[in-house]
Order: sequence, then C-alpha cells, then structure tokens
Amino acid sequence: MDENSPDPTLEPHAEAPTQAALKGAARIEAYLKTLPDGPGVYRMLNAKGEVLYVGKASSLKKRVAAYAKPTNHSYRIARMISETAEMIFISTASETEALLLESNLIKRLKPRYNVSYRDDKSFPNILLRSDHAFPQVLKHRGAKSREGVYFGPFASAGSVNMTLNTLQRAFLLRSCSDAVFQGRTRPCLLHQIKRCSAPCTGRIDAEGYAALVDQAKNFLTGKSRMVQEQLAQDMQQASQAMDFETAAQLRDRIRAMSQIHARQGINPTTFTEADVFALHREGAQSCVQVFFFRAGQNWGNKPYFPRHAADLSNGEVLGSFLGQFYDTRTAPSLILLNEDIPERALLAEALCIRADHKVEIAIPARGEKREIVDAALQNARAQLARNQAESASQRALLEGVAETFGLDPPPKRIEVYDNSHIQGANAVGAMIVAGPEGFQKAEYRKFNIKSEDLTPGDDIAMMREVLTRRFGRLVRDADAEGTGDEKWNKWPDLVLIDGGAAQLEAAHAALADVGIDDAVIVGVAKSIEREAGREHFYRRGQAPFRLDAKSPVLYYLQRLRDEAHRFAIGGHRKSRAKAIGASPLEEIPGVGAGRKKALLSHFGSARGVAQASLGDLETVEGVSSALARKIYDFFHPD
Repeated sequence: MDENSPDPTLEPHAEAPTQAALKGAARIEAYLKTLPDGPGVYRMLNAKGEVLYVGKASSLKKRVAAYAKPTNHSYRIARMISETAEMIFISTASETEALLLESNLIKRLKPRYNVSYRDDKSFPNILLRSDHAFPQVLKHRGAKSREGVYFGPFASAGSVNMTLNTLQRAFLLRSCSDAVFQGRTRPCLLHQIKRCSAPCTGRIDAEGYAALVDQAKNFLTGKSRMVQEQLAQDMQQASQAMDFETAAQLRDRIRAMSQIHARQGINPTTFTEADVFALHREGAQSCVQVFFFRAGQNWGNKPYFPRHAADLSNGEVLGSFLGQFYDTRTAPSLILLNEDIPERALLAEALCIRADHKVEIAIPARGEKREIVDAALQNARAQLARNQAESASQRALLEGVAETFGLDPPPKRIEVYDNSHIQGANAVGAMIVAGPEGFQKAEYRKFNIKSEDLTPGDDIAMMREVLTRRFGRLVRDADAEGTGDEKWNKWPDLVLIDGGAAQLEAAHAALADVGIDDAVIVGVAKSIEREAGREHFYRRGQAPFRLDAKSPVLYYLQRLRDEAHRFAIGGHRKSRAKAIGASPLEEIPGVGAGRKKALLSHFGSARGVAQASLGDLETVEGVSSALARKIYDFFHPD
C-alpha cells in the first residue's frame, strides 16, 4: 500500500543516483503534466511490462512528483524507480475507493515491491440448508448461492469437520444428499451409531426434526450454554420418568457439545464476533497469525507468511496484509490487532462499505481482548520459528540437489513426472512441482493420455506425450511473450522422470521436438530389487550413479518421486471411476444430453436401451429413424 509506506522523499538518503535511476525518474516526471490532483491508483512497470509496484494516493500528482526526484530515496525505492519504464493510472471517486482497488490489484498481480502473500483457498463454512423439509448440514466453500444459513468462516477443513462431527452427535442432523435421502428404505449406519435421527425413514417427524435444527442454530450462534441447560433439564425429566434410554441419548448429546468447547480453548466473553491478527517479525520474514471468533466461539486459526521488503515497518506490513485479506472476504464487526497500522480509519471505512455494516479496527491495551491478541502473537512467534527451521532445512536439501546434479544456483522449481494406468487403460500422466517453499500443489497438473496409436502399457511413449505437451505449451507461451496461463508459464530448473536410460532418452527427444536442448533432466530408477535407498540416477553423458543410502538428498528425491506417483495414481483412479460410471449412450454420435435423458426416461436404464427393438427406439420423442438405427447398431454390432 503506497500510502502506508513512508513518503519516498523522507526515506533515508541513498547513494548518488545511477544513470538508470536518473532515466527512470525522468520517465516518471514525463507523466506529471497530465496527472490530476485527485485520488487514484498507479502501477509502475518495467521494460518487459511486468508490474513492479501498485500504490494509491489521495493526490496522484503529488505522489508521482515524489518519485520523479532523483535523490533522497532508500535503496529499495531508488531501485524501483530505476527499473520503471512505464506507469498506468486509474482515477477514483474517493481515497476509500482507491484503497479497495489497490488491495485488489496487489492481490491479483503480486508486484515485486509490494507486500504480498499466497492465499490460494477460500475459507470453508458450515451450511444449514433451508430449502428442504428436513434440512441437511454440510461443509461449503465458494459463493453462497444455495439457500440456507451459513456459519463461518472456519480456519480450516479440519475445524469444520470437527464441528460437523459435533453437530451430528449432538443434534442428529442428516448429512446425506437429497438423492440418498429419497432413496433410503431403512436407516443407514449413521443412525445406528447415533449420529443421525433418520428422517429419511420416518424415525422422526418434521416437527421433531425442526426442533433439532433450532437447537443447532442456537449452538452455532453462541447460545450453546442455553442449549446444554435445556438438554440437561430434559435428561433429568427422562431419568425421573424411568426412561433411561432417552436420558442416555441426551447425556451423549451434552457430552458431544462439551467436547467442542474443550477443543476450542479460548472462548471470549467480551465479544461474540471478531478476527484477531497478530504480526511477529524477524527482519524480512514475518508471520501473521489469524484467529476467527464467531458466535462467541473460537473457530480456528491460520498462519500466513507475507513477502515484503526489510525496510517496511510492522504497521505497513500488517496494513497491506489486511487490505488484501479482506479483498474477497466480508469483515466482521470487530478486528483486533497487535500493531497499529497507518490509515486505520480509512481502512475501517473501506471495509465498512464492502461488508455493509460497521467495522471497528482496534488495538487493545488491556483486558481479555489484549490477552487474546497476546495468545495470537505467541502462536505467530512459534509458527515463524518453525517456518524458519523448515526453510533452512529445505534450502540445505536444494543445495544438496544442486551439488548432486551440478546445478548453479540451487533449483527454485523442480518438476517431477510419472504415469499411471492398468494395461494402458485410463492412462494418466502427472506433473508435480516443488521448490524452496515445498510442494506447490496449486501448480500440479494431470494429463489424460490422448494418443490413439500408443501400444497399451507403453510408458515411454506416454512420458514422451506428456513432456511434448507440457514443454510445447511453454515454448508457445514464450513466443507469445508470456501471455499464457501464469501457473503454466514457468520454466523448471530441474526435471525428474520416473525411469532409467530409455525414459531419459525419450524425454530428451520430446524436448528436442519442441526446440529445447538445454533442460536438465534426471531419470530416477529403482534397482532390480526395487528397494528404497538403492535407486540409480541417470543423466545424459554420465554413467548411472547412486547416492548414499543415508543421504538426506536421497530421501528428499524419494519423497518427490513418491509424491508424483501418488498424484498420478489418484488421477488414474478418478479417470477409471468416471469411465466405469459413464453411460455407453455417451459414445453414440448424435446422442446428446437431451436425447440421452429421453432414452433413459423411456427405457429406465442404459441396459433397457440396449435391449430395445428398433421399433421401440423409434417411438422415443426426438429419436429419428436414422438415429434409432444408429443406436440399435451400436448395441447389436453383429
């Protein structure tokens, strides 16, 4: 956030400006004549068109004028100015609108000189549906388009799953889909283990189920104590009436509710809804720990590790992080911080507009709120220490990989490839990606093998197809000056393939076909005994070699290979399951979704269609005589 960083004219004086800095300042100064003296957002781009920095200003003219001065800048700002070849400006109606737009652009573009962080998933919620007589309770991600009451966000899928477990045991709500619900003739296993009231088979009527739903809503909106007290009274009454079975069921429900309170640890009494942010920092490395409190309950926490320059203050880092964090999320009524941030009131106003309710940003000094913020800070401190230890270990492993394969510098992107199939059927190729931050699961890719002339089970030909498609796209995107998919348009420093000399030669041939002859490719082959620790490594122009069985680098390379194997098998299983469940009608030319539905409705199943006579097929609405003949011939090839 530009307004959150010190005015470049007031930052510590750097060395005398270089020619590049003078050229960049002159290029920036050329924009001053046409800039308005009003709020807006600006982008600084280098000669390649890459966005270096996104900032906002209450006055674009004054802000850009500060960058146009060639001296009195910090090293970071001076370097950014020297790389600037172009600027893009967007005027806004207000500074608040500029702040919202700036946060959106930073999160989307991830400029090098801004604070940014990786946030690849939406937070899960619990959805209690309202579009059914017996509402289903389920985990939900993404747009809130289904009818019902949403509770969240939860910090992780694990937090949601634990809460759903509690809801099932405490309130006996169904979790099955509508199709399963309608098709049941007797209670399922969940009813037998006392996690569902079995409304599907009439074990509970609509009125009784509605009472359970109301209790669950009260629990999720912070009235859990009231619900427990009511259940305790009902248990006592059942016990006095000698109905010990009902009393035992109520006791189990009370225990389930008590367990979630025990797991949550911190449950505030001075507020019911808040997000708590605590920043701990060591140099250029930071951890922001986020705690979510809803309905007076702790719904989990999650750490983030924003990327930023070392010369930014804690408040600047945290302020920029908050703007991006709430870019696509609704802020609660209270946000608690351990550090004050610049323009706190402006950010609160922006979040207020987006959330459509009042948002307060506070830095508590004492009391329960301060204790909760301190607890979050303690978590941030411990998490950063763990992350630094893991990063140091990861760096050491990558340095070991570089030394093993003669790379300089250590690889930042390793791509590993593997195939999976059963005698050539449902063949799938897989690519996983690893680097300094571990496995980059958002960049994994699956390849459905498309070549029809492959010999079933020909692993070498499959590998060649996968590599040709992957690197062919890389070359095309490079020729198009990087206009392709951002996650695809990245070149690996090291390519690992599953196999020996033959697979290695096939990989080099595949890359040569698309014009690449300088890639570092290594084949990883198990020994004849197929024992872990006895793998042979193959590189073109070198004799096969092995690593010491106790080498950490060997263990790391095994992990990479096993992860690729796991991912490939998962893709194959999904493809096989889809093929098993597919209807043969989908293979008949001319039978689309509409005609398929008409055929299945008329004959009841694909088997019914297969057994139908030509005359019967012709009676189906939308099926012509010619199509009926085509369908009949498909099922009767003789």
